[in-house]
Amino acid sequence: MNSVEFYSVHWIWNGVLYPQLFGLGWIMIAAAIIGLSTGYFGGIGIPCCSYYWPDLGILCKRRKRPVRVYMDGCFDLMHYGHANALRQAKSLGDILVVGVVSDEEIVANKGPPVLSMEERLILVRGLKWVDEVIANAPYDINEKFMNTLFNDYKIDYIIHGDDPCLLPDGTDAYGLAKRAGRYKQIKRTEGVSSTDIVGRILSSLRAADVDMSQNNSASYQHHNNTEKLQAGTNHTIGPQLSHFLPTSRRIVQFSNGKGPKPDARVVYIDGAFDLFHAGHVEILKSARQLGDFLLVGVYSDQIVSERRGSHPIMHLHERSLSVLACRYVDEVIIGAPWGVTKDMIATFNISLVVHGTISENNHHCEFDPYTIPKSMGIFQMITSPMNITSASVARRIIDNYEAYKKRNMKKKESEDRYYAEKKFVTGD
Repeated sequence: MNSVEFYSVHWIWNGVLYPQLFGLGWIMIAAAIIGLSTGYFGGIGIPCCSYYWPDLGILCKRRKRPVRVYMDGCFDLMHYGHANALRQAKSLGDILVVGVVSDEEIVANKGPPVLSMEERLILVRGLKWVDEVIANAPYDINEKFMNTLFNDYKIDYIIHGDDPCLLPDGTDAYGLAKRAGRYKQIKRTEGVSSTDIVGRILSSLRAADVDMSQNNSASYQHHNNTEKLQAGTNHTIGPQLSHFLPTSRRIVQFSNGKGPKPDARVVYIDGAFDLFHAGHVEILKSARQLGDFLLVGVYSDQIVSERRGSHPIMHLHERSLSVLACRYVDEVIIGAPWGVTKDMIATFNISLVVHGTISENNHHCEFDPYTIPKSMGIFQMITSPMNITSASVARRIIDNYEAYKKRNMKKKESEDRYYAEKKFVTGD
C-alpha cells in the first residue's frame, strides 16, 4: 500500500515515546526547537523536523494518514464478482469510496439497467468493505470529475479491474487517471458478470419459473415475451452455465472469521437468496438489529429446485458469497436444511428465528419449516422493508426481453474478447 504521510506530535527521547513534553526544562528545550524551525509546539507537530536530532536525542515521528481509494461501477444485478472487486479495492487503501453510475449514463453506455438507482445504492452500501458512496457518478473519469475526486473527496488512487472499460468512442474510461499516475488495477473475478446473469435468465427461465403471486394480471406483452423465451434463446445468447470455480480461499476472504460470544443473542434467518437484491439487504439489516450475531442459512440448489419447481439462477456457492459479503451478516450455513431443527438451535445457540413477510412462492410445502422454533417460542415474523423478490427482478428482464437481448449481444462480444485474450494477473 502506498501510504500518505503527515506529521504527528509524538516524540521519542532516547528510545522512549512521549506524546508530549512536560516541565519547565522541557519548555526551554521546546523554545529552542521553535527558534530553529518554522513549526510550533503545543500539539501540532513540527513540519520541518528532520526526523532525528542526535544532540537532543529527539526523534520527530511521522504518522500515516488513511489512504482513500475510489472505485466506480454500475452495480446492476449485484453479484459476488462486484463484492470481490470492492474487497480487492479496499485492500489497496484504508477508506473505500464507491461511485454508483447514474441510470442515464448506464443507458447511454451499456443499455437499460435492471435495478433502480435506489436499489443499487442499497446493495453497494450493504457491502462490508464500502465506507462511502457517491451517487450518480459519471461512467467515464473525465478531467472535471477526476479533479473533484482528488480535491473534494481526497482520493489518492482510482481502482478498476484488469478487463478493459471502453467508452462508445473507443477510448479508455480510465485513461486520464492512468496518465496522472493515480490508477491501480485489480483482478477481475472469474466466471460471473451482470451480462452473464441476464443471459442465464434469458436462456433458462420459463413462465412457470416466475412467481406471479405479486402480479396476477399478466399482460399480453409478458405472455408474448415468455413465448419468445420458450422458443429458445440459447442459439442467440449462447450457453449460460456458471463458470465460477469456488475455492476455500475465496470463502475465507469473504468471511468475518469470528464466532459469536458465549452470551451473544444469535438470530437465524434462512432462504435461497437468489439474484441477491436490495430486499435481501434490508431484511438482513432488520434481522441483525434483533440480536448480536446474525446467522444466515442458504438453501442448497436441490432444496430450491424442489420447493420452487425451478433451478436457482445462481448456484449455492455464488449465493453464499453474496450473502457473506453483506455487512449485516456474521456467518452463513452453506446448504442449510429446509426445516429448522432442535439440533441446529442447540449447535449454533440460536436465540431467535425470523422470517420476512415477503418471500418467494414455494411449492410442495408439506410441512412448516419453522414448527420447532414456534413451539419453543423463539420464532418471529418481521416486516419486509421492500416488496422485492428474486422472481420480480427476473420478471423485469423477461418483460423487456428485446431490450435486454440486444444489450447482452453487445456486451457478450466484448466479454468474449476479454476471455479469449485473458492472461494471468497477480493479486486477489
